[in-house]
Amino acid sequence: MTTETHKETLGFQAEIQQLLKLMIHSLYSNKEIFLRELISNASDAADKLRFEALTDNGLYEGDSDLKISVSFDKENRTVTVTDNGIGMNRSEVMENIGTIAKSGTRQFFESLTGDQAKDARMIGQFGVGFYSAFIVADRVTLTTRRAGLGAEHGVRWESGGEGTYTLETVDKPMRGTEVVLHLRSDEDEFLDGYRLRHIIHKYSDHISLPIVMKAQDKDEYEAVNRASALWVRPKKEISDEEYTEFYKHVSHDFEEPLAHVHSRVEGNQSYTTLFYIPKRAPFDLWDRDGRHGIKLYVRRVFIMDDAEQLMPNYLRFVRGVADSDDLPLNVSREILQRNKQIDTIRAASVKKVLGLLEDLAKNDKEKYATFWKEFGRVLKEGPAEDYANRERIAKLLRFASTHNETDAQDVALEDYIARMKEGQSKIYYITADSFAAARHSPHLEIFRKKGIEVLLLSDRVDEWLMGHFTEFEGKSLQSIAKGDLGLDSLEDQEEKKELEKAAGELKDLTAKMKDTLGEKVKVVRVSHRLTRSPSCLVVEEHDMAVSMQKLLKAAGHAVPAVAPSLEINPQHPLVMRLNNESDAQRFADWTHILFDQALLNEGGQLDDPSAFVQRLNDLLVTLGK
Repeated sequence: MTTETHKETLGFQAEIQQLLKLMIHSLYSNKEIFLRELISNASDAADKLRFEALTDNGLYEGDSDLKISVSFDKENRTVTVTDNGIGMNRSEVMENIGTIAKSGTRQFFESLTGDQAKDARMIGQFGVGFYSAFIVADRVTLTTRRAGLGAEHGVRWESGGEGTYTLETVDKPMRGTEVVLHLRSDEDEFLDGYRLRHIIHKYSDHISLPIVMKAQDKDEYEAVNRASALWVRPKKEISDEEYTEFYKHVSHDFEEPLAHVHSRVEGNQSYTTLFYIPKRAPFDLWDRDGRHGIKLYVRRVFIMDDAEQLMPNYLRFVRGVADSDDLPLNVSREILQRNKQIDTIRAASVKKVLGLLEDLAKNDKEKYATFWKEFGRVLKEGPAEDYANRERIAKLLRFASTHNETDAQDVALEDYIARMKEGQSKIYYITADSFAAARHSPHLEIFRKKGIEVLLLSDRVDEWLMGHFTEFEGKSLQSIAKGDLGLDSLEDQEEKKELEKAAGELKDLTAKMKDTLGEKVKVVRVSHRLTRSPSCLVVEEHDMAVSMQKLLKAAGHAVPAVAPSLEINPQHPLVMRLNNESDAQRFADWTHILFDQALLNEGGQLDDPSAFVQRLNDLLVTLGK
């Protein structure tokens, strides 16, 4: 039977063209990875066929012996990778190869730096294995047919990687995909059987189905890899290099992992897990539409990518596999959501990952510092999300603090407690828009004076974290910008008496300032927080901080009105001047300026910046006379 040819020439998506140029230049120094990527894609296609054939055995078309074939032709200068996996139909070829449908595409391109080494890492994270063929080939021909369709539904895709590709309907008796690379003139090294075997051993020995090549000097094919699932092998038989290459296979990362943990559980439930901590955060870590998770297998049969039910969201950076001996082969995402066996695997998996992080934090501080820099903000979501492991997560958290005055987040809560002053019962912290704003906050003045350490929190997640994390090892966490500070046991009695005296003497002033500011403030009072600044704003213990209000407003959320308290420093010259001010207009201007300054210090936004500038200018003119 002959097929009526339907051939068309189409243009690549603009991002594909940009990506091809980047890959050829950024990855050329490691060009042999093209074979790893094509074999990895072929392995995924076989996994998908196994899964779909669970409910439709006819997809095997009488051939359930899945394998990947690698061959080369010196005369025609081609390398060919063939699989008998699931294959693709015409629309799938267009969707998977002609376009990048991946969420976060814009973020990916914005994150590229122009530094070839760094961009190579980013390209790997983006997962664009097929396009790596163009590193060594000036033309690529892909012929494929989806399992279950007739031979006449074959599709041939071809491109020179220059901006267009052709699609043609062809006869293809065998299901699966064949990729033919027409090598560039300077790529003779890949027209050698020993070289190709070496690459397969190096990168793809862990692939769980046979990768076959024609035997040397024989007209028959032989497997050149172990063809067994790496994770089911005893740990003592797996080298560090094999663990690394398997990580690159499951994660599509080009870098080595930071650490891994491999375990086998037997008993009422039997399962194996192999989890990795990446060295770098993927570009789409904060993409809410992106799917992050673990590859799920049942008795070595691939079931699904990104089984997010196996790992909580705050550990979404973890990569790896889980293989259960007990789950049904027809398990679906819906079933996973209400499956007790999955709940058990998930709970144990979380403990394994937290244990791995604890080991790094204790025994390899340099590696843990790398982990924290890349994933610390994600781990901070943990205490609110995982109550059962809250204490373990809390011990893994790291913060900047006034102890060393740098923006390095390297202070553990246990370190803080070890340095607490005698009589100190709380762990003090401040949240702000930036590290500089936190470090220079007027709220710190009394703590600097008394030598009390304060955690300086400036990540966007910190305010949310502290809203759900209120205690550690019996010590309550206290924002120094909220409510009562609980410093009574640390205060000098003479200072306390002087403060009470000042509050009495300035009673009329604070009342008059409150009348002037009206609903903007809840109350005006004399402060025990300030030693240098004239004023600051304080919200009640359970009110939302000013910086958090600003973030939510910027995101378009409705924020309930919260009137803060204005605290003034009785020793500051501006406050003393205000107390003696007889001119009503100047009194009002000074009062509003003290409020606006305090609001700006908190990272808030002025309702009327022009009025603030005008008042300040008028008063400067007055002072100059």
